[in-house]
Amino acid sequence: MSDAELAGHIARLAGDLLLSLQSSQLFTGQALGQAGDRVANAFIIEALRAQRPDDAILSEEEQDNAARLAARRVWIIDPLDGTREYGECRTDWAVHIALAIDGIPALGAVALPGRGEVYTSATKTMGAPANSPLKMLISRTRPAAEAMKVASAMGAELLPMGSAGAKTCAILRGEADIYLHTGGQFEWDSCAPVAIAQAAGLHTSRIDGSALVYNRANPYLPDLLICHPAHAARILAIVAERETATG
Repeated sequence: MSDAELAGHIARLAGDLLLSLQSSQLFTGQALGQAGDRVANAFIIEALRAQRPDDAILSEEEQDNAARLAARRVWIIDPLDGTREYGECRTDWAVHIALAIDGIPALGAVALPGRGEVYTSATKTMGAPANSPLKMLISRTRPAAEAMKVASAMGAELLPMGSAGAKTCAILRGEADIYLHTGGQFEWDSCAPVAIAQAAGLHTSRIDGSALVYNRANPYLPDLLICHPAHAARILAIVAERETATG
């Protein structure tokens, strides 16, 4: 399999495992989320080591190995993004698998097992250029002040949702237009969503407009903008204006 096919295949199978665990009735709530993180991570790590033994791996659920910093090819994974949503048996949780090459998100896969969907870098569909009114995706639990400011300035409707992958796929489906996050994230939260968004022609950047770079020594990557290209300049200007006013 190609790297892209492998990412999609593993993401789908990890999602199947998570659904089986969810339906087992052996765990509920937080315990279900914790079990899901461990089970999905163990499967994904073993699968990648078997299929791509020479590549490095950065996972939310694994102890970090600094040797990855010298590697050109690094798989960046979040075995269960949206653990709370998974534990609550919602559908807005995801499996993230991405491959960064020289720090660039080269390809990725986002599985939405609760919806029976897998999006990969080969998924070229992109929704309509704009909803009316615009729809902005925000965190269910910690909506960012910058997102609220942009939504107000652009007259956008707020759509709370869980996983970053679920939010990105909602834009790909044409159900939303903007995903702006400043509440703090790590590389595994955004690498796969950014890879599939870029492949589909969406704008992706930090909130200052700079590129998203991966496989850094510190995997903290606090902010993110994914949107239709037509909206990017205005969103970035609104954010910059707010930063100037509060700075």
